[in-house]
Amino acid sequence: MPAITSSTRIRLAMQKIIDQWVVFFARQRVLVVLLVVALFLLPGCASMVIPPMIGPVVKNLNRQADLELVCDGVPSYLLMLDSLLVSDPDNARLLAYGTQAYTAYASLSPECGRPQRAAMLGERAREYGLRLLGTHKGLAGAEQIPLAGFSEAVQSVGSGEVEKLFWGGYGWATWIGFSKGAPAALADLPKIEQLMLRVLALDEGFYHGGAHLFLGIYYGSRPVMLGGRPDVSRAHFERALVLGHRRFLPTLVAYAEYYARQTFDRELFVRLLEEALAFDLAQAPDLTLPNVLARRRAQKLLAQVDDFL
Repeated sequence: MPAITSSTRIRLAMQKIIDQWVVFFARQRVLVVLLVVALFLLPGCASMVIPPMIGPVVKNLNRQADLELVCDGVPSYLLMLDSLLVSDPDNARLLAYGTQAYTAYASLSPECGRPQRAAMLGERAREYGLRLLGTHKGLAGAEQIPLAGFSEAVQSVGSGEVEKLFWGGYGWATWIGFSKGAPAALADLPKIEQLMLRVLALDEGFYHGGAHLFLGIYYGSRPVMLGGRPDVSRAHFERALVLGHRRFLPTLVAYAEYYARQTFDRELFVRLLEEALAFDLAQAPDLTLPNVLARRRAQKLLAQVDDFL
């Protein structure tokens, strides 16, 4: 049996402490996370700590059904990520976690009773998303690159960097979603479309078919006269459902909202939302939080069906 090195012992000891902290963080609504960061941000330790410390927190948050707990606890997690990124600003793993966290919390903030914060959170999601894209040298300063040059640069990204493309694009799109139709923001959408098309070419199943979900919304949310493509939208939604095994409820709800409602398909609209509401959350425990939020949205949409269709 090979000997355990001193660095392995340190890593295992740190993992044990971090696991204990994750459980504590899930149960307590305090800013303990900053104390943990202070303990571990010693010279040479940050790169060792990041994967075992952040990963379990992300997984734990996604398993939460208690929205009040999440609403109170996530700000501490965001502060932790911001603090880590100050000391390691080009860390692609941290930037991916930061983009995911701010994207999620921006979407969650209305449910937390803080809708006025969504736009500001979306700006940070965009900032981290663009910085994440910039860790691929061809996409540095992505927002300034002309579309033709941007499309060419995107094609140079390989399969090992799908996460950068996907989360970079979603962080960027989150900002656009809360920009209230600002022309400067909407002008960026074709670039995000290129990012998601590249994700499909490299790994269409990434994050429950998330690129298909984005494109389903993108092509379905606009009238045909303004560039909408309902048939293409439906195909993307259907493929996302297959790739996500109909367990990722945001796809069902978005399909209803951005395709069925736009095409005045009442039967499909109701069927998709009822499927989301009937889903047993225990069948996808790692998706509890996004599925809880999707079901809340489904309830609201179903209650307004006579107003829509």
